[in-house]
Amino acid sequence: MSELIESRLTTANPVDPSRVVEAIRSVAGEHAGLHEPEFAGNEWNYVRDTIDTGWVSSAGSYVDRFEEMLAERIGVARVVATANGTAALHLALLMAGVAPGDEVLTPALTFVATANAVAYCGAVPHFVDVSEQTLGMDPQRLALHLDRIGERVDGQLVNRNTGRPMRAVLPMHTFGHPVDLDPLIDVCDRFGIVLVEDAAESIGSYYKDRHTGGIGRVGALSFNGNKTVTTGGGGAVITNDGPLGARAKHLSTQAKVPHRWEYIHDAVGFNYRLPNLNAALGCAQLEQLDGFLGDKRRLAERYAEAFASIPGVRFFVEPPFARSNYWLNAILLDEPDLAQRDAVLSATNDAGLMTRPLWRLMHRLTMYADAPRDSLAVSEALEARLVSIPSSARLGR
Repeated sequence: MSELIESRLTTANPVDPSRVVEAIRSVAGEHAGLHEPEFAGNEWNYVRDTIDTGWVSSAGSYVDRFEEMLAERIGVARVVATANGTAALHLALLMAGVAPGDEVLTPALTFVATANAVAYCGAVPHFVDVSEQTLGMDPQRLALHLDRIGERVDGQLVNRNTGRPMRAVLPMHTFGHPVDLDPLIDVCDRFGIVLVEDAAESIGSYYKDRHTGGIGRVGALSFNGNKTVTTGGGGAVITNDGPLGARAKHLSTQAKVPHRWEYIHDAVGFNYRLPNLNAALGCAQLEQLDGFLGDKRRLAERYAEAFASIPGVRFFVEPPFARSNYWLNAILLDEPDLAQRDAVLSATNDAGLMTRPLWRLMHRLTMYADAPRDSLAVSEALEARLVSIPSSARLGR
């Protein structure tokens, strides 16, 4: 670990954990989970319909309906529903041309599925730093890093230190807060790299007037049980490239060639299909998305007010160019201080208020310890500053 993370700094404005508990309770009540699903619409009716009709597996009308609803909501040409968000990420990277031996530039500050999906392709995650404004990939730092280590070989950007092609850039919209995409697109265009969006946490989030996930060549969503919209477990590949979407759909179904009775497969495919039963749940959830988003924004506003007068900590708000879904709300200590952060985590969880730190940074995990990386000073500081706080939509009512 870096000296920053190992040290126990004396914060200029030390945080009083009891005041953090009071602030959260003033908004969320005496006890609250981190992010609980809510089923208040047609969930039971739609799921019961799949059971009554027997269409519970990957064939069924709700899968098509779910994909169509998502495509309309996000504004993309094609959506492919998958069994989970990690499967969607894997397919998205394959559709972007990521191959064994490539490198994919991605933040060290992310959930492990982002890096794992790269590894599933036989590729290597290459970790870069984030912006404190967005908690997502920093376009300016990325450009400087690529200027330092990149070189053109037969038209392809190659890491001069490893000799591997750098095929794609994979930003993640952390906690639903959109990355600054326009300058990131400029970096990708300049260096000839494909942009793939990990939009797992950002259903209902917009970068300027565009929904996240539908801006790069291909993107991925998650509908895990703790997401704003859930299918229990599920995900989706999203793209404006129709043929690419059709290819993703084909590979997600074990690459089976349609036929009335023959089993013919024309590629190595994957059993990544979303069951109809799960899609039925997702359709009912999507019908309530606007309500969920309104509740979550009200919750964020209340937290911002509750934390405004507490020294040493601030509530994290969306960047000015974005409209976030506020999937997970978060507070930031003024200074990186693991002892202070852990004191807050201990006090809040002891009080029955579920809070969590950031994910362990990817370069600190054993399997990715030797992966290439830029300086990760901002990510490492955020690791010692950030605490996620209760964020269920119902808390905003």
